[in-house]
Amino acid sequence: MQPTLDYIKQIALDAGEILQQMSGGELDIQHKSLKDLVTRADRAAEDFIIGSLRKGFPDHTINAEESGHLAGETDHQWFIDPLDGTLNYAHGMPIYSISIAYAYQGELQLGVVYDPSRKECFSAELGAGAWLNDQPIQVSRFEDLIDCMLVTGFPGNRWGQPDDNFGNFLRFSHKVQTVRRLGSAALDAVYVAAGRLDGFWEDGIHDWDIAAAGLMIREAGGVVTNLYGDPDFLKEPVSMVAANPIIHAKMLAVLAEERQTRSIP
Repeated sequence: MQPTLDYIKQIALDAGEILQQMSGGELDIQHKSLKDLVTRADRAAEDFIIGSLRKGFPDHTINAEESGHLAGETDHQWFIDPLDGTLNYAHGMPIYSISIAYAYQGELQLGVVYDPSRKECFSAELGAGAWLNDQPIQVSRFEDLIDCMLVTGFPGNRWGQPDDNFGNFLRFSHKVQTVRRLGSAALDAVYVAAGRLDGFWEDGIHDWDIAAAGLMIREAGGVVTNLYGDPDFLKEPVSMVAANPIIHAKMLAVLAEERQTRSIP
């Protein structure tokens, strides 16, 4: 038995209510690394999501940010980020999301990204389209980089290294209207699906960050690959480049130029 999109959306909405209720309270903030936090809210939302999935699908494999890999049937896989944008959340910044994706036999089938602050539920089903609050969405149609607003993030463990993304950021900043950094990779990517942003790239991320959003972008008419153009963007090491087909190709070219400049393989 496989889940339905409505089933996943309800779990995301309920988890969002947990985050909203806990916002501004005692979060017991802890450092997973120098610049990576975890809070009581992360754990509470993830416990709820996993508990809900285990009730309906007790034998499925789950990949979750805080709990890690929970083994199960390999044909059925879940990718869960209970709070994408923890730093924003911990600082009272209302830019964070819940991301849940389901894959069958290695192919993404269903995805939901929910922004509880704005009550915006982004969703997608393989072969059926992508939606924002049940209204169809599609990627933007710009063809020139200079017309585009891009978005990215930075790996916190690579400062000063050739692949710390600052070179890419500077190179794109000279070629596009602007580059944003919002702090939630899942929201970054679904904003591309909805045409609010025109392209997204990031390295040093995790499958649970972008699995749902990647499906959404494809269902909204976009192209999703890793930084080297491989369509299997969930393959380790995980990275993503996403945009409409024309802008995507141009983004890959810019990234290749910067790798060559910095002698990055």
